[in-house]
Amino acid sequence: MRTTETFDVVVVGGGPAGATAAHTLAQRGHSVLLLDRAGRIKPCGGAIPPRLIKDYAIPDHLLVAKAQSARMIAPSAHKVDIPIDNGFVGMVDRSEFDEWLRVRAASAGAIRRIGTFEKISQDADGVSVVHYQARDRSQRGEGRPASVRALSIIGADGAKSQVARQAGVPGATDTQYVFAYHEIVRAPVLKPAGYDGTRCDVYYQGKLSPDFYGWIFPHGDTLSIGTGSADKGFSLRNAVAVLREASGLGQAEVLRREGAPLPMKPLKRWDNGRDVVLAGDAAGVVAPASGEGIYYAMYGGELAAMAVEKLLLTGDVSSLQFARKQFMKAHRTVFTVLGIMQWFWYSSEKRRERFVKICEDRDVQQLTFESYMNKQLVRKKPMAHVRIFFKDMAHLLGLAKV
Repeated sequence: MRTTETFDVVVVGGGPAGATAAHTLAQRGHSVLLLDRAGRIKPCGGAIPPRLIKDYAIPDHLLVAKAQSARMIAPSAHKVDIPIDNGFVGMVDRSEFDEWLRVRAASAGAIRRIGTFEKISQDADGVSVVHYQARDRSQRGEGRPASVRALSIIGADGAKSQVARQAGVPGATDTQYVFAYHEIVRAPVLKPAGYDGTRCDVYYQGKLSPDFYGWIFPHGDTLSIGTGSADKGFSLRNAVAVLREASGLGQAEVLRREGAPLPMKPLKRWDNGRDVVLAGDAAGVVAPASGEGIYYAMYGGELAAMAVEKLLLTGDVSSLQFARKQFMKAHRTVFTVLGIMQWFWYSSEKRRERFVKICEDRDVQQLTFESYMNKQLVRKKPMAHVRIFFKDMAHLLGLAKV
């Protein structure tokens, strides 16, 4: 039986990437179905830079905290505090933030449905059909079969995207992952020594992760305490327990626990050359070294929407390549540098110690945060870059004292 309901675009996944794509397309007058699984929250520190807040008009009430500084902790427990000059990093609770983005998409005209994606087929006329298990918000279990026709599809269904696999996006099964795990705990009434609700703590210690880092990020009345690793034999839950005890938060009430894979680099192809394009974790746009993904997901979702709109207007399937081309044009250098940094500096305790030591340098602090806050490499202050280069070389060669 032919499915009669047809949408210009079906967006699978209602995280920051999918919700942003749906909002962008609905605002432009396209018929959009936003299909999302209810209750799925990705483990995330929840940091969003000023560039995101400005570009995507995020209201202040969604910021559960405003980080004014970051603390880097080396294997030796040596600490480096980095102030965030002339600004702050916003902290959001993903359960509230993601839902607000979905509601905004719906207010722009996108149709929201709760369901689990199953497969893609084609009708006799060549139009794709998206099959899913539909559910009500309170419903548990399998749900009921449903399907809609889609002139185009955006796969924003996270790492190991089923849309990518079903659509035959090249390389979709070859991606490597870091697995992230965190616990959302209630901030204790009696704060432990050294506690600062306006500071993000980042731990570069092998006992907490052999190839990534551990974190404690403030969320107002709660905290995100987590870590990640690509080492399948490493116990993330045990590492978080160690981190909680070391920070005086071992007895804090756990509100929820979450884990998920994070892609280690962008996929080489984001489209199937026909009617599907990927966004967010499905496209692999999580920054190496930092694990930052919210800004890149939303920007990628916006680009995916623009690519799909080009396809709908022109019928030219090469339009789908626009999303990846534009994203990599803007962020290829940053992703490459961060990938090299993670590979080198996170590989041993000695190198982690030196990495934290480098972060004491004021030039490094200023240029790093300016680039992070604005999401572009800082090209001013050329002499500062020269100084950083020679300081980095001294640390790499072991000439600098730790």
